[in-house]
Amino acid sequence: MAKRTKEDALETRERILDAAIEVFDQRGVSRPSLTEIAELAGVTRGAVYGHFQNKTDLFGALADRIQLPDESLCQAPQHSCDPLGELRKRWVFLYREVMSNEQWRRIFAIILLRCEWVPENGEINQRCVQGHSEATMRLRNLIENAVSVGQLPADLDIDIAVPLVHAGIVGLLQEWLMNPAAFNIAEVGERHVEAMLEMLQTSRHLRKQPENAG
Repeated sequence: MAKRTKEDALETRERILDAAIEVFDQRGVSRPSLTEIAELAGVTRGAVYGHFQNKTDLFGALADRIQLPDESLCQAPQHSCDPLGELRKRWVFLYREVMSNEQWRRIFAIILLRCEWVPENGEINQRCVQGHSEATMRLRNLIENAVSVGQLPADLDIDIAVPLVHAGIVGLLQEWLMNPAAFNIAEVGERHVEAMLEMLQTSRHLRKQPENAG
């Protein structure tokens, strides 16, 4: 009986999360109430609070169903002997997965396109900021490792390279999410990866400038 009760609780939790995807994707994150999500899930508002403290907690659980762009890209060991290979593999995986996995597509759309930066979303936006900061640090460690093993130039300006890579990852994803019919992100994404890595390796504009320059 205890096992069945636990299974029922897990099933209820998943129904709530499924309903949240539907509601947030259709109406954004700030406007809908937990009551709307509860009604769509076929549970009481109290049942929602039995699993989630508030909308921020629910949003966090929703994001945990996937790995955010930087998280999926930057979980390679910091001292990998092939950091660019790890970056390439995870980057391509992300684009392929979001192309084929409808739930990933919808959750990424919620996070990147439907999460309004308004006072009502203060705690949710703060969670996004924290995730961005942590992911940027992991990405920086990976690029620094690529420099240390000779895969990237020793004079690469990492302070410029890291936000450039981050913008490339999120930018292509947002571009596709706005109009998924425009192109195949799995196919375009592979070329995008190679172009970004080539730019890191060869662009003179990404090199550290002499201190007395200018």
